[in-house]
Amino acid sequence: MKENLIYTIKKEQHNEVGLKALLEKHPEIKFISLAGIDLVGHETEEKIPIKAFIKDIKTFLYGVVVQTDGSSVYLPNIATLDNAKIDIKADLDRNWFVDYNFENIDEETGLPTGTLKIPSFLFHEGVAVCSRHILLNAVNYFEKQVIHLIEECDRFVADFGFGATDIDKINVTAATELEFWVRTPNDSRDIGELSTSQELHEQYWATTRGSVRTALEQTLDCIDNYGFEPEMGHKEVGGVKAKLSSAGALSGIMEQLEIDWKYTSALQAADNEMMIKKIIKEVFRKNGLDVTFLAKPIPSVAGSGEHTHIGVTSKLKSDQYVNLFNPNDGTYLSIFGYGAMMGILKNYQMIDPFVSASNEAFKRLKKGFEAPISTVTSLGRDVNTPSRNRTVLLGLIRDEANPMATRFELRSPNPHTNTFLCLTSMLLSMVDGIDYALLNNKTEDQLLAELSKAPDQEADYLEQSRAYRSEKNVFDDFSDQERGLYFGEAPQTVYENLQAFKRYPNKLSVLKRGDVLTEKLLDSYQSAHLNKWVTEIEHRILPTLFQEILEIKKMHDPSNTSDLDLSYWNKIGQLKNQLAKDSLDKKSLFTRIKNAIDKEDYQTVSDLQKQITTQMQKLKDLYLLYENNMID
Repeated sequence: MKENLIYTIKKEQHNEVGLKALLEKHPEIKFISLAGIDLVGHETEEKIPIKAFIKDIKTFLYGVVVQTDGSSVYLPNIATLDNAKIDIKADLDRNWFVDYNFENIDEETGLPTGTLKIPSFLFHEGVAVCSRHILLNAVNYFEKQVIHLIEECDRFVADFGFGATDIDKINVTAATELEFWVRTPNDSRDIGELSTSQELHEQYWATTRGSVRTALEQTLDCIDNYGFEPEMGHKEVGGVKAKLSSAGALSGIMEQLEIDWKYTSALQAADNEMMIKKIIKEVFRKNGLDVTFLAKPIPSVAGSGEHTHIGVTSKLKSDQYVNLFNPNDGTYLSIFGYGAMMGILKNYQMIDPFVSASNEAFKRLKKGFEAPISTVTSLGRDVNTPSRNRTVLLGLIRDEANPMATRFELRSPNPHTNTFLCLTSMLLSMVDGIDYALLNNKTEDQLLAELSKAPDQEADYLEQSRAYRSEKNVFDDFSDQERGLYFGEAPQTVYENLQAFKRYPNKLSVLKRGDVLTEKLLDSYQSAHLNKWVTEIEHRILPTLFQEILEIKKMHDPSNTSDLDLSYWNKIGQLKNQLAKDSLDKKSLFTRIKNAIDKEDYQTVSDLQKQITTQMQKLKDLYLLYENNMID
């Protein structure tokens, strides 16, 4: 069947003649779907019969394809009730994908029914308002600005051996590593069992078996059909061994997996990720397995990350490619690379709101689970030893045998991070640092010294009050207080994260360079995520926590109890009341946070959310001690 299907339609075929000929050869493709991405990462999807597409193909290719009333996208303060029309236009310059429904076989061809998925842009009153177009603008601005900075830098030719006039194109490349959990539906496993398995690393890169193995192999084969060039699929650290029934079937499956694929251009990389997530969900579902891309689906067990890689190369007019991060001998990075890295680290408060924009994201960013909790980088203990420090926010990936592999790895994103906007904010921050390094004619040694500064040591670009580099274990070699003093305090809620736009006006100007992120887009983004944040708290998180509290019941027998049991139970009762039970003269934390939400007092909501999180963890820990002391 594989040889009879077409999976990817490249931009060279995005014309009237080529598409008509292709679709005539593939009658199994019966629909098209225009895939625009709003500011919270939601993708539009609809089914338009292929006959309608062919009949009006010029409009589909070169005009406004579809108009929606805005209810299908989330663009607060832009697509308002009194002005909600959104235009959708096809992107002709990126790959289009055919999404096959293998459960709906076309009677005429005997092949699965296909939907041509067309990455698209969203416009409101003629202005692009979608994540895809924002990233496109960011890449264009970055490439143009880099050429300008190279022209203005006196040292560049001496360091690299070529100048701006020798450059044909600046290329931004990107890739993501996708982690996710799979399980058999309606099955659960003990948290202690999962935690112990993780501590022992029993599942990390272990052999996959049964339906998980089948689904993983089918997924890798499928994404290869699309030309995504998978590099690896393997078990991650989370999970436990499945149970084997007497009939030989596996149940109780609860495993964490990772899939990696090859880098490509920034916008294409983000598009590829959207399609790959869809493939993973469908393939595993067909094998009876449920997939979740939540950042922290299981408490006290490793969450799922989506490490985001970014690199910059220059294609010269001689057809030679040069990695602009790669240094001369004797140092870690070029002046360009140091500037880019310093830009990300200094301006991370402007990147983080696009990386960690959900309650779920902050569940993952905890000490001890290899998720970064401090804005810090590692370069390597020496120039000849590439870093493999997994406790830092921004890693430097180097391969002495492959200079083109030098790149940055941002370790904070999760599978629900909007990769389009994450890359956008990284590029704009990188420009700021590159601007500093090149226009001030800094040497590699000067930039390395500044990047390696101690707290309170003055610097020309980086902030005096903190450090930015560590070759130590950030989790274990620093106390909580030391981490804050050395590397700054990290936000703990969505509200605290978004407040960075107000707290750091000078850094906010970095996001507004080149009109990539306008005031209107930033306002809409903040409104969308603040609304999601409080809605989740009120209608998902609080009801779930309340149910957990109700399930905490007295277990000790009055005729066979100890003073320790009574002490535990009294403390448990106090915590339960503090969290969820009102009295005439005192409101519970749950009631207080609901009242704050009603008043739109978001600072109080944020403070109470942190308090509730702390008290719920105390309650769970105490109940576990109480439960473990029961012997009858």
